[in-house]
Amino acid sequence: MSIKPLIILPDPVLRQVSEPVERVDADLRKLADDMLDTMYDAPGIGLAAIQVGEPRRLLVIDLAKEGEPPEPHVFINPEVLESSDQRSVYEEGCLSIPDYYAEVERPASVRVKYLDRDGKLQEMQAEGLMATCLQHEIDHLNGVLFIDHISKLKRDMVVRKFKKLAKDKVPGKMVG
Repeated sequence: MSIKPLIILPDPVLRQVSEPVERVDADLRKLADDMLDTMYDAPGIGLAAIQVGEPRRLLVIDLAKEGEPPEPHVFINPEVLESSDQRSVYEEGCLSIPDYYAEVERPASVRVKYLDRDGKLQEMQAEGLMATCLQHEIDHLNGVLFIDHISKLKRDMVVRKFKKLAKDKVPGKMVG
């Protein structure tokens, strides 16, 4: 079942810090599976639980290219243990900020610890796109958006655009 991702503005939910997952059970695995369906439908390569209105430290990623078999990853309570000094730049987008992309500079590699979908403690050394995607999604869990990593001028333009769009929508929670 696909869940509609929340659009960023004016919804403050996406700015909340997500709570740690206390227990890995069938309900959490179902949420992770639903999030993967949502991400594939979008289409996207990563999704944090907060983006679907669940303020829990859970994210999913799949970097498989179109035509390749899926390679879903589930990260529960992910935590960056170390980041490289070397930097890389990727053009990032976000399901919560539709149709906006910007180059973001982040550490080129990270070491992350997390629980997998079975509740087993894991560590991953990630580089390239996986490192960028992990940092982007973990940022969501900490109430940070990729536009927080771009210049103030660009960020203000995006915020103005979405505020204008929000005025044209029916009052209430906006969904994608």
